[in-house]
Amino acid sequence: MKIFKFGGASIKNAVGVKNLVRVLNFEGTKNTFVIVSAMGKMTNAFEKVVYYYLNDTSELKNSINQIQLFHQDILSELFESEHLIHNQVTQLFGQLQGFLIQNKNKEYSYVYDQVVCYGELLATKIVSEFLKDSGIKNNWLDVREIIKTDSNFRNASVNWEETQLNTQKLNQQELYITQGFISQDAKGNTTTLGREGSDFTAGILAYCLEAESVTIWKDVDGVLNADPRVFQDTILLQQISYQEAIEMAFYGASVIHPKTIKPLENKRIPLYVRSFLNLENTGTKVSKGAQLVPKTSCFIVKKNQILVSISAKDFSFMVERNLSSIFELLHQYKIKVNLIQNSAISFSVCIEDNYSNFTHFYKELNPSFNVKYNENVTMFTIRHFNSESIKKIEKKGILLLQQTSRETVQLVIDEKN
Repeated sequence: MKIFKFGGASIKNAVGVKNLVRVLNFEGTKNTFVIVSAMGKMTNAFEKVVYYYLNDTSELKNSINQIQLFHQDILSELFESEHLIHNQVTQLFGQLQGFLIQNKNKEYSYVYDQVVCYGELLATKIVSEFLKDSGIKNNWLDVREIIKTDSNFRNASVNWEETQLNTQKLNQQELYITQGFISQDAKGNTTTLGREGSDFTAGILAYCLEAESVTIWKDVDGVLNADPRVFQDTILLQQISYQEAIEMAFYGASVIHPKTIKPLENKRIPLYVRSFLNLENTGTKVSKGAQLVPKTSCFIVKKNQILVSISAKDFSFMVERNLSSIFELLHQYKIKVNLIQNSAISFSVCIEDNYSNFTHFYKELNPSFNVKYNENVTMFTIRHFNSESIKKIEKKGILLLQQTSRETVQLVIDEKN
């Protein structure tokens, strides 16, 4: 079985949905599992619903109406007015409204997962019905019936054994349309696999189904050596190894989700990153032991970072006891660490505050340590660096920190000056 994953950019409008049909007709539809994300920027739109529901109900109705209008515009371009998809979409919005009225649990992460999942459910219903109208028989599947997790909302851990058992119920000779990103805990609550987790969904299902390959369809030709929105003259990487892909994902390359690669590597399932616009292009292949082709410097950018410098108030050394308490707080407040650097009397860490907990972290740390920080800095990681590539980054602003290993250099830059 082949696993195809289409992100929100690939189905951001009716033209994108029609193009998905073109891709499947080109590639073939049997023995295929298609994973679809929310359409366009709908995950962001549903996040606003969560915010208004918990903080400002006066804007809640308008926020939901905007989402309905977005999907209605797409429906009007793809289907006749009497098509059953209209009722299906109405029912999904009815379920959302029912949850918002009946729910008593106002914990953000729980509400987030119960609400944001509707982006994927709506997208897959629309895609599935349009495929049928285009003559492509398929099975719409609620992936929450397959992928089971713990109850760590917004970043759930997979119950691999139960998920494996559930995939055995599927007929691998048929075409399935299902959701990325979402899953379900033992109590029947919706969970999610972390932001951009649709790629991880592909990895999970590929592992459990022992798929022959996974293809992630993008609006770029494959894995590039840099983000074309940030760098000019980017280079297509024709092939890379699992290890290289894991390194790039770890440092923040957005083209492949960090959790996606490992389950594929464990069963040596190749991953392809291809363009949904240029179907003749072979894109990038990720597989075991593949050399980087071409061998070139690769640039990874993470914006909106916070560089924190910490030292003991009594001028004592930053030893294990101090570091242990710092990392305990980082873990407690779910602050992601992207770089650490330690000296005898100070400790520097480059972090990202995905859960808006930095203020709490700072207030708790400040009584015991001297704490200085720079907000909104950018961390550049260069794999397979050379002197020219480093100079290229140093020109972007004030260098605050640099760390170098054999194959990788990381630079924290203040681009504001």
